[in-house]
Amino acid sequence: MSAFKSFILIALSLLVFNCGKSEPKKNNFSISTNAKDNVAKLGETIQLSFNNPNNIDISSINYTLNGEPVNESFDLNNQRLGIQTITATIDYSDSKEEVSTKITILNNQLPKIYGFKIVNEYPHDITSYTQGLEFHNGELFESTGQYGESKLRKVDYKTGEVLKNTDLTQQYFGEGLTILDNNIYQLTWRENTGFVYNADTFEKTSSFKYGQSKEGWGICNNGTMLYKSDGTENIWLLNPQTLTEDSKLQVYTNKGKIIGINEMEWINGKIYANRYQKNGVAIINSKNGAVEGVIDFSPLRKLVTHHQGLDVLNGIAYNPDTKTIFVTGKRWDKLFEVEVFEK
Repeated sequence: MSAFKSFILIALSLLVFNCGKSEPKKNNFSISTNAKDNVAKLGETIQLSFNNPNNIDISSINYTLNGEPVNESFDLNNQRLGIQTITATIDYSDSKEEVSTKITILNNQLPKIYGFKIVNEYPHDITSYTQGLEFHNGELFESTGQYGESKLRKVDYKTGEVLKNTDLTQQYFGEGLTILDNNIYQLTWRENTGFVYNADTFEKTSSFKYGQSKEGWGICNNGTMLYKSDGTENIWLLNPQTLTEDSKLQVYTNKGKIIGINEMEWINGKIYANRYQKNGVAIINSKNGAVEGVIDFSPLRKLVTHHQGLDVLNGIAYNPDTKTIFVTGKRWDKLFEVEVFEK
């Protein structure tokens, strides 16, 4: 090989090597907050500090919190809880640079404690591994789980009679359901798939894939928007036309995040949510994700038939006709109608 060709090959090799080892661009600026460890509560004031170690002449700085404009000093009032992003956009010379920092926003109040009174008890299929529960036109709709056992059904809640039933194929583990505009939306667990049915006929009309959420747990709606849980602290807001995850709530108390958000029900502007492996229900602010209350339903477990396979409380539905709440559990033989009150 000629010396010239060797030189060219070495030069190309160095070029490829250097391209593969390119260093990430370093920011000229940074921002920080007055919050200790970048954790703050609703009602507190955030002060932003802009760091410019190279003393670059700045034309303008604009701050945003999750894309919404804020000043260098702003109060935490109506913001969503959880981990949020503060961004500074800096204009200088003929350049523009963005730098960000994360802040965790907590609620500023303890959750209230609620009790309950049993109004009625009804029979419930002891074989049903209940995942989702919802009333529609006076009838109770239920989604159940376990591979090879998952189903969607409509029942007469007073007698337990099954009025309509469809089984999921064995590769699907059924999860929560909700009904909006006469469409049933049913989730599956790890299959990254949700199904849409006609509420009258149970005809499957379409399916959809999940977005940023990796699993399907619970789902409810407020009449216009779908709310989907995935087993973490996140509740995803889905557009019912596109079924895309447009944004999310993060469920937090005054101490930190609450994970395991499972079956959900929309009741009078709040999200009532079962928590996985817990015999209680969290009452969640649907605007910011704050846990405003907790209902301890653990006494109900003693009132159902104990048997092998009995699992925890799961399944919560609001009946607008009676204005009462209905709860059951996985493989429970009873459905409880309850009234809830603040202690």
